[in-house]
Amino acid sequence: MDGIVLVDKPAGLSSHKVTNDVRRSLGVAKAGHAGTLDPFATGLLIVLLGRARRVQRFFMGMSKEYVASARLGASSSTGDPEGEITVTGKMPPEHFEPMLGRVSQRPPIFSALRVGGKRAYERARAGEEFELPVREVEIYEFSQLMREGDRAEYRIRCSSGTYVRSLIADLGDAYTEQLRRTRIGPFGVEDADSGVVVALGQALGFFDSLALGADDAKKAARGVAIEAQGPVVAAPLRMREDEPPAEMLLTAEDGVVALAERRDDGMIKPVVGFRA
Repeated sequence: MDGIVLVDKPAGLSSHKVTNDVRRSLGVAKAGHAGTLDPFATGLLIVLLGRARRVQRFFMGMSKEYVASARLGASSSTGDPEGEITVTGKMPPEHFEPMLGRVSQRPPIFSALRVGGKRAYERARAGEEFELPVREVEIYEFSQLMREGDRAEYRIRCSSGTYVRSLIADLGDAYTEQLRRTRIGPFGVEDADSGVVVALGQALGFFDSLALGADDAKKAARGVAIEAQGPVVAAPLRMREDEPPAEMLLTAEDGVVALAERRDDGMIKPVVGFRA
């Protein structure tokens, strides 16, 4: 069974647990996911089944959309409700000035990033002192949806690798009380159904595609470069902010064959195969 499942993850469960639950319910041997959600967070989790795991990096690299509910006038040691909460009463300014474009961000030490072979949050909980390196991320939208008393709600559209907890903490004395991921690339949480497998060909609809004849399909399945013949069909799933992938999807009458790169000599070289 090859494809993806769009899951609306509930609060209180890890992404790993949700992935395993989907795998068991569908009777699939191997599964992964495309981007961790913290246990307190809810929303869209893309579970990759079978050969879909081979293209995990493409799903991981997609832009994201979140709705974050913040508590103002307080801070959290982890940036979320699971940390040590300190009520300061110091409220962020009423006038909201969003950070947009390319920004530098230091990931929180309570994150799943690996440091010396261990998760950062494991080192942080053990009392180790360290800093994670600053990274560049892109913020496409950071809009305030509501503010009333010590609560506010924000919609954030951002590049992969952005930590919403850090964006909220940067507002002043504030932390992320609730977090919901509403979109990953062209996939929305409104389409989530943990019992439905989106076939691999449909899931990869954000790639331009080229239909192959039987002979070229056999060659491509073995990783052999082929000539680019026939019209290239534009991707039906257009991502809002993300650049279209450089690779194209090769298909045949009996399904997807491979992802391939265009070469300067006019040939197409398969780089990810789906037949073996």
